[in-house]
Amino acid sequence: MTTLPAKLQAVLARIAAAARQFGRQPEEVRLLAVSKMRSADCVRAVAAAGQLSFGENHVQEGVAKARELAPLALDWHFIGSLQANKTRLVAENFAWVHSLDRLPIAERLSAQRPPSLPPLSVCLQVNVSGEASKSGVAPAAALPLAQAIAALPRLRLRGLMTIPRPSTEFLEQRHAFRELRELAEQMQAAGLQFDTLSMGMSDDLEAAVAEGATLVRIGTAIFGERTTA
Repeated sequence: MTTLPAKLQAVLARIAAAARQFGRQPEEVRLLAVSKMRSADCVRAVAAAGQLSFGENHVQEGVAKARELAPLALDWHFIGSLQANKTRLVAENFAWVHSLDRLPIAERLSAQRPPSLPPLSVCLQVNVSGEASKSGVAPAAALPLAQAIAALPRLRLRGLMTIPRPSTEFLEQRHAFRELRELAEQMQAAGLQFDTLSMGMSDDLEAAVAEGATLVRIGTAIFGERTTA
């Protein structure tokens, strides 16, 4: 059985190979290990192999792991849908939120971020595929929302995130990620300062890297298939 550290190294090798193939440096692309529904022991094993950034979709699960593993000083990212009644837990326990798509949620996070912590890094989630089942702001509405979020105290708007419609076709994958990159470029031209494109998962990370991803969110390729929903 392949160990978690070995799977981690295989993913890092994929990222590095994709970066070189498309004229980028491997260090330009960060890995976020998506640890939802994985045990704290699994996270500990991957952290011991050098991975320090982890993503969680469920607030209580993520907070419990962050608190249990606090001595490891890991970097916790919230990447799931966020309800208003959970914002305080996220503001107090996570370093990043990738899934902002509503101003009221951003305002709550800003108000609830403890002054003792650095500003909460956030990404605006954009629904580039227009799927009704997916969260995210429509591309046409992204700029004014991003400007409003960027003006809030205790938050630092880092860039954009997307989860495009699944596809096994490399060119289709690239097209969706290109839309996000081009949107980010337009928003930067309007005066916003971005350093993050959070896009790409286990099945499409190469296409994401080709289109400029600076952070890829990988779960299955590191931890294996989940056996429960």
